[in-house]
Amino acid sequence: MTSQPGLRAAADTLAPNDLGAWWMPFTPNRSFKARPRLIAGAKDMHYFTPDGRAILDGSAGLWCCNAGHNRDPIVAAIQRQAAELDFSPAFQFGTPQAFTLASRIAQLAPGDLDHVFFVNSGSEAVDTALKIALAYWNVTGQGQRTRLIGRERGYHGVGFGGISVGGIVNNRKFFGSLLAGVDHLPHTYNRAEQAFTKGEPEWGGHLAEDLERIIALHDASTIAAVIVEPMAGSTGVLPPPKGYLQKLRQICDRHGILLIFDEVITGFGRLGFPFAAERYGVVPDMITFAKGVNSGTVPMGGVIVRKPIYDAFMKGPEWGIELFHGYTYSAHPLACAAALAALDLYREEGLFERVRKLEGPWADAVMTGLKGLPNVVDIRTLGLVAAIDLASKPGAVGARAYEAMERAFHEAGLMIRITGDTIALSPPFIVSEDQIGEIVEKTARVLKAVG
Repeated sequence: MTSQPGLRAAADTLAPNDLGAWWMPFTPNRSFKARPRLIAGAKDMHYFTPDGRAILDGSAGLWCCNAGHNRDPIVAAIQRQAAELDFSPAFQFGTPQAFTLASRIAQLAPGDLDHVFFVNSGSEAVDTALKIALAYWNVTGQGQRTRLIGRERGYHGVGFGGISVGGIVNNRKFFGSLLAGVDHLPHTYNRAEQAFTKGEPEWGGHLAEDLERIIALHDASTIAAVIVEPMAGSTGVLPPPKGYLQKLRQICDRHGILLIFDEVITGFGRLGFPFAAERYGVVPDMITFAKGVNSGTVPMGGVIVRKPIYDAFMKGPEWGIELFHGYTYSAHPLACAAALAALDLYREEGLFERVRKLEGPWADAVMTGLKGLPNVVDIRTLGLVAAIDLASKPGAVGARAYEAMERAFHEAGLMIRITGDTIALSPPFIVSEDQIGEIVEKTARVLKAVG
């Protein structure tokens, strides 16, 4: 596959005349606009540039296009929905598909995670989960529980709540003091103990016990919730050490603290299960999701809440609002239609199970093909994810990976994701073993070029 039909003829209209007006997110704007990486189309495993050049998607967009691009059943569902119902308010009104989707998602979640609150992004999902946690303690008579515990190197979106509990320095340092009463667990990565690990590292489970130190410092009676990503993704793919998540659950249970799993990346199959909570046999009190819920087609996210938390709000007069929170586009009809179609596609094509089958061959291919290449100092794999840490250029952290990303797009026809000097690979679940080989080969070629 080298081009998408119709794109070449339309190249003149797809290439913008002026790049100045759009202030791009999480992008070095001056560098990008000097040498743009423009996307005009997509299908299955490929993006296409305005001139029709194929770009193999090694990152599922931003971890979200799990079923691949422009899948016909999802496209058709969105088109039908747009023709039937464009918008309906979620305040005081509801649509059938929103209730159907909530039931489908609750069925996929483990344990008694039975209720779904819809939002529009991972950032909104995190802020919603934190607000639910604080409100829960208020309605149950423990309003003094206001402290939130995140983790170093954690990424929980870009709302004020998310960056407060998050632990990525550049996401925090420009925006003032953020939320008060937040503390952080240590991150779980130690290169000396964990380098070149496939799956969950043996070392590091004990780091969960630092939560006991934080509890002793602040007292459990002041702590509302602990929030972690089962696999820290945006910081550079840090798989959980063996036993770590289970210990967090045990400590939270011991002290009556809510545990929130941020599964915006890991939800909907990235680790081979509907949710990472199932992979690790841990039932958190809330799960945040977004991205893969409808394969990235229409903005959507949500929070799945355990039944006792939901029930705690269902008191007082029946005509009274129980939670003063929500968004104009919560459970948007197009997003719901896309999500229902995506869930059907995941099930019918066995895509979550396919990730489990590909996990071994994926890890072997990445390790065999990239270990030992110039400047590669570590590789981590888990599910259908891989991270390749590169040695930084002196005085220019991030420059080597940025050059790799540019070369991958312009020279190798490959999209990769970078964070600092880490390359993250996370292809759509429909990737073939031949395409896995192509991703690894192209990444190797780029790493040699920047070495």
